Amino acid sequence: QFRHRKNAVEHGQERDQQEVHGRPAPSRWKIDTMALYCIGDIQGCDDALERLLDKLAFSPSRDTLFVLGDLVNRGPDSLAVLRRLIGYGSSARCLLGNHDLHLLAVHAGARKCKKKETIGDILDAPDRAELIDWVRSRQMAMFERGVLMVHAGVLPGWTCERTLTLAGELEAVLRGSDHRDFLHHMYGDEPAAWDERLTGFDRLRVVVNALTRLRFCSAEGVMEFEFKEGADSGPEGYLPWFDVPGRRTADVAVAFGHWSTLGWLDRDKVFALDGGCVWGGHLVALRLDAAGAHEVIRVKCPQTLVPGKGK
Repeated sequence: QFRHRKNAVEHGQERDQQEVHGRPAPSRWKIDTMALYCIGDIQGCDDALERLLDKLAFSPSRDTLFVLGDLVNRGPDSLAVLRRLIGYGSSARCLLGNHDLHLLAVHAGARKCKKKETIGDILDAPDRAELIDWVRSRQMAMFERGVLMVHAGVLPGWTCERTLTLAGELEAVLRGSDHRDFLHHMYGDEPAAWDERLTGFDRLRVVVNALTRLRFCSAEGVMEFEFKEGADSGPEGYLPWFDVPGRRTADVAVAFGHWSTLGWLDRDKVFALDGGCVWGGHLVALRLDAAGAHEVIRVKCPQTLVPGKGK
């Protein structure tokens, strides 16, 4: 079922744009052994994923993908994306995003599938139980080669180590026997800020909202969820989470997706990789170089959704 073509870099992908920190790069470049790639929101766009992997000359026996969440939903081939990533085994390490959690919530009866959503093929698959188990066993945060990886953001008071620990708490619940109970209590905007004294569903809700929904927050770490445009569009008193003064993850590089209107930031330690694939943008990969020279590679995507009509 996986149509990955080994020679696509040499055959027909030249028309796709490749960038290195926002600048044009040569169409041919040396591929290191054991390359690591972070990939932004796929959202069920399997054709774009295939073209991106062809462009990377991705080899599951040699390379590793780190997919930053929102594997499914809104694009046309959510089931195909899951089957492809599952087929890569340990060579595809995936985070959960808000759309992936929504899939779990619909399966658990905590939410209904909306008209424009494209997770029905997963829910109707004969092996849906195995697919859902694979999804809920994915991670919520990862750290590799000096890069902290999350789907959306990190609260300013969390260190890298604290982020990974709290992500682990959430992962344990999602993988446990009580995960359906949590999914029924997952949604909501409150509490809006982290407090170490939080327990139970309130504690988990803050963690899941930060890791999968965060764009703007106050200097005190109070989250805001209504504003979804660019970094300059937030309400008074709120900043993009990565611009909060004193952010405790400022000493490490952070790669994230979720924010398609953000664009490429061209910063040394903040990598925004949601290229808005389903909106007719790009599917974006960040190649992690052990020496610290990261490269951005992207492929153009056909428009699947029209802004304002994708709900």
